[in-house]
Amino acid sequence: MALSLRRALLIAKRSAYDLYVRQHGSQRVKDLLARKDPTVARMMRADEHHGRTLEEVQIALDALGVRFNLRMRDRVGEVTDVDLVITVGGDGTLLSVSHSVGNIPMLGVNSAPMDSVGYLCSARMGGVRAHLEAALAGRVRALTLSRMAVRVDGVVQHARVLNDALFAHAHPANTSRYLLTVGDHTEEQRSSGIWVSTATGSTAAIRSAGGRVLPLRSRKLQYVVREPYVAPGERAVSLGGVLRPGQVFEVANKMREAKIYVDGPRTALTVEIGQRVRFEASDEPLTLLGVSSAGASARR
Repeated sequence: MALSLRRALLIAKRSAYDLYVRQHGSQRVKDLLARKDPTVARMMRADEHHGRTLEEVQIALDALGVRFNLRMRDRVGEVTDVDLVITVGGDGTLLSVSHSVGNIPMLGVNSAPMDSVGYLCSARMGGVRAHLEAALAGRVRALTLSRMAVRVDGVVQHARVLNDALFAHAHPANTSRYLLTVGDHTEEQRSSGIWVSTATGSTAAIRSAGGRVLPLRSRKLQYVVREPYVAPGERAVSLGGVLRPGQVFEVANKMREAKIYVDGPRTALTVEIGQRVRFEASDEPLTLLGVSSAGASARR
């Protein structure tokens, strides 16, 4: 099916070099760069590639007669009245922007493929125009990805979690204390927190924590309890697994300071003591262009 593309919204990240040097004038980073310190070895290259890719996308849209507006990732705002949202950066940029996108298709452009993974970015530097032309001609497949909703005391706080959520103490060095209900079983736990992910996020943090890789088209969620503490004589049953659609998965918070980190550190929901958090499949899926259902999922 051909894509009707008259108006697009182009959203770009700011590179690390742009943030540290151009925006904030960090003398420390300038000195590290001058010394060719390995901690900043890739910074200038990634900045150069990102700038070239952003320019490439704009030139391609102009050549194809597509009207567009450009916004920075930290100023996305509402996304309406466009036919396509294009992100320029990596998976982190796409994940962040996806929270503002409802039923509008998205296309991710990996602007620094030598320094960024970009599993969910189907276009990359050097091939943007060809990819956009293929989308206009209907040669780029649209993949519908399930997202996750987070309810606190029955009220939806976030309905567009594309990758994963981490429920934990607000301070990572502290123990997370809660009651976990999976289906009809409830148990009290102490741990470093709980990862809950969609199929899209199943190769990201939750896989590193011991989870399974799920097919991208799956609507199932899965969870993994991080570093559980099980005292002598106690027994923990619910430490991880794949959740069936509709299966109850609820956390009752026993901490004074708890957070739910959504798709990384930028979006954090506060949970008060005694509040109950429920994770479930969202009724707001996301459409991505050009991503294969056999491909891997997003890492931040």
